[in-house]
Amino acid sequence: MATDPLLTPSVRQPSRFSLRWYYWLLLLAALLYGVAAVMHWDDRGALWVLERFESSSEQSESVWLPDYTAVIDAKPLPGMEKDEASDLAYSPLSKTLFSVMGKNPFLVELTLEGDVLRKIPLVGWSNPEGLTVMENGLLAIVDEREHLLTIVKVDANTKSLNIADFPKYNLGVSKDQNKAFEAIAWDPRRQQLLLGEERPPAMFVWKSDGSQVLTGNKQKVPSDELDLRNLSALSIDPRTGHTLVLSADSHMLLELDELGEQVSFMTLLGGFNGLKNTIPRAEGVAIDEHGTLYMVSEPNLFYRFEKAPK
Repeated sequence: MATDPLLTPSVRQPSRFSLRWYYWLLLLAALLYGVAAVMHWDDRGALWVLERFESSSEQSESVWLPDYTAVIDAKPLPGMEKDEASDLAYSPLSKTLFSVMGKNPFLVELTLEGDVLRKIPLVGWSNPEGLTVMENGLLAIVDEREHLLTIVKVDANTKSLNIADFPKYNLGVSKDQNKAFEAIAWDPRRQQLLLGEERPPAMFVWKSDGSQVLTGNKQKVPSDELDLRNLSALSIDPRTGHTLVLSADSHMLLELDELGEQVSFMTLLGGFNGLKNTIPRAEGVAIDEHGTLYMVSEPNLFYRFEKAPK
C-alpha cells in the first residue's frame, strides 16, 4: 500500500548552526574545567564548605583568614616602581617590617603603615627573593638565582650589607632551577627555618637555634596540601604556630595548621576581603603578634589587613 508522502512525518535534521553551537559549548565546558583544575577551584570550594562547619572556638584558635579586611589597599612604596618587592618580614624587636627588592637588590625597612624608613644596599646578591627575621637582629635572605641562604646582622646603624661578610648555605638544586627557593620563614617554636620552592610548590625545614649556624641538612616536608599554582612566600603566626602560604599565581593566601592541614584561605581578588582591585602579584606576607597581616606585591604595592569586628 502506497504511502502519501504529504502524510509521512519528516525527521528534522539538526541545522549546521545548532551543531556549531553544540561544539562551542562542549569546548567552553572543557576549557572551564581545565581552568578550574589549574586554579584548584574544586579544592578551594571544598575548603570553603568545610570552613562553614568550623565552630567559633576552632576559628579563634586559628588565624582564620576569611575574617580579614584590607585597611591599607595598594599603597605605593615611593621610588620603587622598578625594583620589584619580593618578600616581607616582621621584626618583633623593632616593631617594623623589612622587605627585599629582587630586581635591584636592596633591603628596605618600613613602618607598619607602609612608610619607608631606610634603604640598605645588598652588595653581592644576585636575586634576593626570600626574607625572614630570626633572633637578635638576624635576618635570613634567600637568593633564588644563586640558590644561596645568607644570614645577616642588621641594627639601627646598618648602612649597607655585603654578602661576603656573612655565612652562606647552599640550598642545592631544584626541580625547576628557574623557579627555585623563593620563600623562607623563621619558626621559633620548632627552632627551624621553613623554606619554600616556588614551582612545583614544596616546603623544607632546616634546623637552627636562631643564630647564624644551621645544623644538619634541609629536610623536605611531606605535604599534599600545597594545591597551589606556585609558592611565593611563607610566614609563621607567632600566636598559633600556623603557617601562611602565599601564592601569587593562584591569588590566594592559605593557612596550614601544625600538622600541615588546610584550615582557611583568603582570595586576593578584587571585591573580596575589602580589596578594591586584585592584588597584581603578591610576593610577600608577614604577620605580627597581634595577628595583623601585611603584604607586598610587585612592583611596589603595600597592603595591610586586620580582622573585621564581629
